[in-house]
Amino acid sequence: MADSRDEPLVLGIETSCDETGVGIVRGTTLLADAVASSVDEHARFGGVVPEVASRAHLEAMVPTIDRALKEAGVSAKDLDGIAVTAGPGLAGALLVGVSAAKAYAYALDKPLYGVNHLASHICVDQLEHGPLPEPTMALLVSGGHSSLLLSADITSDVRPLGSTIDDAAGEAFDKIARVLNLGFPGGPVIDRYAREGDPNAITFPRGLTGPRDPAYDFSFSGLKTSVARWIEAKRAAGEDVPVRDVSASFQEAVVDVLTRKAVRACKDEGVDHLMIGGGVAANSRLRALAQERCEKAGIRLRVPRPKLCTDNGAMVAALGAEMVARNRSASSLDLSADSSLPVTEPHVPGRGHGHAHDHDHVHEVSKENLYS
Repeated sequence: MADSRDEPLVLGIETSCDETGVGIVRGTTLLADAVASSVDEHARFGGVVPEVASRAHLEAMVPTIDRALKEAGVSAKDLDGIAVTAGPGLAGALLVGVSAAKAYAYALDKPLYGVNHLASHICVDQLEHGPLPEPTMALLVSGGHSSLLLSADITSDVRPLGSTIDDAAGEAFDKIARVLNLGFPGGPVIDRYAREGDPNAITFPRGLTGPRDPAYDFSFSGLKTSVARWIEAKRAAGEDVPVRDVSASFQEAVVDVLTRKAVRACKDEGVDHLMIGGGVAANSRLRALAQERCEKAGIRLRVPRPKLCTDNGAMVAALGAEMVARNRSASSLDLSADSSLPVTEPHVPGRGHGHAHDHDHVHEVSKENLYS
């Protein structure tokens, strides 16, 4: 067996939304996962405010990197590479992470890897359950995305089978929580109330599940409207809204569609396992129903622990380590943040250069000055 010290030691930076995540991995072993969240700063607005998120990333970046290095017990000079989410995400938030990664890569003379946020959500499962099977079927569910992806090679070949055509699942949770006056973010609180409610109390619509609808696409806008109108009608009639039953019935409608389509995709593509990731993968009912349906269909389910499902630096480091292990080309120091980076681009390669210092268009700054 190879010495684990021969495996790539990579630091990953994630700033696509409101979490400043810094992770350090050695191969597929997680050494540190430091997160600074600005969720409380957004709560009073009922959603993420991009400018607030960007400023919070700026303040948290260096302390969070220092904390991760300390937690991992490694020195920055020992790193084999710096990975960063280049997209998709909020443009301003991504820029903070990409700028920091470029600065560290340049100062430390390490290769830089701009990676895809969605591909990172798939790759993080390697830290929990070992190397990903190839191909991997992945259901990614978060505040910004609901996607079914087929990955033959997580570093170079990710194919989208379906996605959300309107509100992502996480968005729907946030909006219904707001209508129920449960606060922000909506996912955890609805999950909590739903445990005490009846999922069959109210029949809410299952979007895009008709025979002529796209097999793998998702739509939660109609469901969200239906739930909101049901609540409004109750209030207009002067009746109490059964918050627990509404939460359970709404949640059931979401996870029913997600798991049904994911299992169907596995069967259609002949893939005998399913990986679920993204923030909504922390939902207890989604995990339970996916397990139940996968077992019935003879499909093996892989879901990382909840902390690795939400946005974090560990997932970025995991994909970065895979890039190093497979000798993928590093990114250029003119790497840009791309808020709509397609999932078909798991990473943003450079122009044939390996290390950060190979670029003659970068101003030559004495590295001693960077620390003075």
